Amino acid sequence: MDAAGSQVEKECAQYAWQLQRGFITTEGGNLLCKKIIHLIHSLNIKKQVTQVLQECELQMYTSVAFPAIGTGKARQSPAKVADNMLDAIIEFARQKAVLCLKIIRIVIFETKMNSEFYESMKKRQELHAHDSDRDESKLTSLLFGKKKSTEKKQPLILEKKAEVVTFQICGERQQNVDDAASWIMNLILKEQSENIISDELIGSFDCGQIKALVDLQRRKRVTFQFENNQSPPRIKISGISQDVYLVSMEVQAMIQKLKDTQEKQAKAELVYSLVEWRYQENNDTFITFDKLTNMQLEDAKITKKPHLTVKIKNKNYKVNLNTLQANDDQGTTITIQRVPKNEGKL
Repeated sequence: MDAAGSQVEKECAQYAWQLQRGFITTEGGNLLCKKIIHLIHSLNIKKQVTQVLQECELQMYTSVAFPAIGTGKARQSPAKVADNMLDAIIEFARQKAVLCLKIIRIVIFETKMNSEFYESMKKRQELHAHDSDRDESKLTSLLFGKKKSTEKKQPLILEKKAEVVTFQICGERQQNVDDAASWIMNLILKEQSENIISDELIGSFDCGQIKALVDLQRRKRVTFQFENNQSPPRIKISGISQDVYLVSMEVQAMIQKLKDTQEKQAKAELVYSLVEWRYQENNDTFITFDKLTNMQLEDAKITKKPHLTVKIKNKNYKVNLNTLQANDDQGTTITIQRVPKNEGKL
């Protein structure tokens, strides 16, 4: 908590009413992470790890790091803790619904515990030797990160439960039955269509985009097939013609949003290479804004806007671009700096 800083302590006090969930989530503070999940003391380590993993997937976090829970002041057996943590991770890794969480790290601060966790992992490897290669590779990628593969990627088809309709056709002659079946099939095919969308950015779809497609597939009468082994990657959308058209428009909008984001990030990088905006944290310390806020401040200055609202430590501040002072709702004032990196280009 000391390393995270006073702001995290304040958040813990602010969200204390959520403790019945078994944990609370705060910003990362001074630590090199986006969020911190604070657990309440419990002897059920496996349940706690499972809760955290499920919360990470729900919030679309891509990685998480655990300490050896319970081996400090709680004085639990490192071997038992290792077994419980790894059991929870193995069960989580086998779930088909895991889309976002890619890397799970266990950080061990005491060297003597390394052997306990190593033996636990070795034991599970032997116990689950009969498991499929898919399960093993999924667990390995979660714990150690994905390895580059030279194998050709197989098309990804999002699972969809189909409602089957059965027609029973009776007639005086076989020809009549065949004609009726052909007529019904033609009617069905007239309502079916497919559309293929090709774009390099399809290969960059993350869990957020995949979940959006899963939701579209659930609500509309379509199926998706990803063909990432094509160049450029493409999505095949099949189903009822009207829904295929509507869903295709939404997929195109998703791709355009990704393009806009990439262009904005590229512009932010360029602006950051030319000028740096900072805010004062202590008397003599100035902290650099993130690159997107840096770009927004520079754009506001160029377009001669008098004010711009930005976030500093998760609070809104109104920046006066003329006086370079920022104020929040409580009247707190922070000094802002603009530091050109290359005067000749500004």
